[in-house]
Amino acid sequence: MTEPTRRDPRAEIARLIDIMAQLRDPRTGCPWDIEQDFASIAPYTIEEAHEVADAIERQAWGELPGELGDLLLQVVFHAQMASESGLFDFADCAAAISDKLVFRHPHVFGTENRDKSAEQQVKDWEAIKAVERAGKAERGTLDGVAMGLPALTRAIKLQNRAARVGFDWPGATEVLDKIAEETAELVEARDSLGPEALEEEFGDLLFVMANLARHLKVDPEQALRRANAKFTRRFQAIEAALAERGRRPEDSDLAEMDRLWDQAKAAEKAAE
Repeated sequence: MTEPTRRDPRAEIARLIDIMAQLRDPRTGCPWDIEQDFASIAPYTIEEAHEVADAIERQAWGELPGELGDLLLQVVFHAQMASESGLFDFADCAAAISDKLVFRHPHVFGTENRDKSAEQQVKDWEAIKAVERAGKAERGTLDGVAMGLPALTRAIKLQNRAARVGFDWPGATEVLDKIAEETAELVEARDSLGPEALEEEFGDLLFVMANLARHLKVDPEQALRRANAKFTRRFQAIEAALAERGRRPEDSDLAEMDRLWDQAKAAEKAAE
């Protein structure tokens, strides 16, 4: 990995903000950038955050600065549009997160003792966030959990909030029992109910699976990303094995591809 350059971060941030302003200039800017609004840019913001996570998952450190830069651009883009509308600007965004960090870390920036466990710090963090939510008139336990989060991530956050007030299973064993119950209901829906009921039961099963991940202290998004990567890796091994024989997957059948899958799986195990 190359050594980081000695650039001035303040100067580079100022340069990026200026570039974005030029791109949005109604007379001389880029037509595509000028046409965008908060709603049209929001999907790109989510996409760039996922690409950052992907680079980290792959340990692609050479790609990470570029991916983080793409994500930073999203912040600058939203801030520029807000500035044009007289709502806020980039400085307000930076000030908001700086103020929040200072407020949420009284053991670093205030007079509280730093000598406490990570578990106690998490409890203190949640108490501070509760004060913040009260200031926003978020009275309900589940208020403020963003609707735009990936569904699995939002399920975990909703369940964590409910658990704080005692609405939770005692442990993973009870969750596993619930999974068996939901699976039976899904089978019943498949056999006797319509598509809407089937979707509802499938959603219930996914929600409980997310709860199991929480009790097992597993990040379900990361677990599924890794499962996706494993599937991709092994299926590509099937394609490579067939290509050596001058064939493609559509020229094969399930039995043969299953055998090649098992071979790819065994090769991975042997390499561990």
